[in-house]
Amino acid sequence: MHSFYQYMMRHRGAKHVTNESKLAEWMFRDHNFPKHSTSYDEISSYLEWNIPFTEALQVFDQLWEQYQNDTA
Repeated sequence: MHSFYQYMMRHRGAKHVTNESKLAEWMFRDHNFPKHSTSYDEISSYLEWNIPFTEALQVFDQLWEQYQNDTA
């Protein structure tokens, strides 16, 4: 199973900036982000303490659901 970070890298480099691409870019640049994690609780907690932008937690929840469906 790929980590959530690996899953999110598909959103980097978008020609049209979206909240998904903003979150992916932030994750890429944050050297402390838990890049090998597949744990919702670990990533969610990290985002709550280091929220990069207002909508980040909502975007994360939506993308986590997609991640779970795609990796099931």
